[in-house]
Amino acid sequence: MPQIRNCRIAGYGTYLPEHVVKFGAQTRYRVSEDESQLGMLTAAARDALDRAGIKAEDVQCIIGASAAGIQPIPCTAALVLEQLAPFGVAAAFDVNSTCTSMITALDIASRYIADGTYESVLITAGDVGSRFLNPEQAESFSLFSDAAVAFVLTATDDPAQGVVASTQRTWAAYAHDTEIRGGLSRSPAQMYADSDPADYLFDMNGRSALRNMLTVLPEFLAKFLATSGLSLEDMSLVIPHQASPAITIALRRIGIPQEQYIDWVADIGNMVSASVGYVLAKVLEQERVRRGDTVMLFGTAAGLTANALVLRL
Repeated sequence: MPQIRNCRIAGYGTYLPEHVVKFGAQTRYRVSEDESQLGMLTAAARDALDRAGIKAEDVQCIIGASAAGIQPIPCTAALVLEQLAPFGVAAAFDVNSTCTSMITALDIASRYIADGTYESVLITAGDVGSRFLNPEQAESFSLFSDAAVAFVLTATDDPAQGVVASTQRTWAAYAHDTEIRGGLSRSPAQMYADSDPADYLFDMNGRSALRNMLTVLPEFLAKFLATSGLSLEDMSLVIPHQASPAITIALRRIGIPQEQYIDWVADIGNMVSASVGYVLAKVLEQERVRRGDTVMLFGTAAGLTANALVLRL
């Protein structure tokens, strides 16, 4: 079994818009005109810092983990730092594996803390996916919610606490199942008038995305567990990315019993980069998991990318 990368979740915070949209039995949360992605991320970060008892000025590293950033330059982490501590100085950068970005950021942060580079790392994740949706694609238009989440990771003296194992893979053959084509160098903003407006909206081939996810995910998780020396029986709780109502099909194929995982798709929808982290924060808040429990975070994202990480609280 790999050596545990010692760290702990010292604080967590969330932000959920008050505006609720109903699609039948599905509940979705969408930002209002006076709400912003930066505001959501900053609010969640302040909540996490308060829980951790750490001042923003004392954070040594900030990792932005949103699927779609606030602007191309500078990085979202720098803009969050500006809001939290206008004269603060810290390492600040973004990582992006779309819907699983928070897992990627947690993986990176745990390595920095374990090797002593930083004693505290703030991770922020969250998207305003509703501003990228295409009303003509009913499946995706009714799927997404806006939200933000933040975590403060710090060093720990407990040798059993931290990231037990992690992995990430991308299958390039499925790169275009879900995408937004416009907005950066491929089709910059000044070309919008001469471009297809749909290129600037989220485009999903739902059937292909589901088929390909079901193709790669069982083998991906089986290999991860075998390599790490872990089993599903070791997990106190499994938190998958709340990708779609088809989550139950995927988890049934993997062999995860229903009582072991969280399925809140009907209640909160797909929160993009905040999805896994939001659920983790809420189960911590509800004390559904406690110190000493082992939690597996995993999911698939555009790319096609898959992430898995096991955390001992």
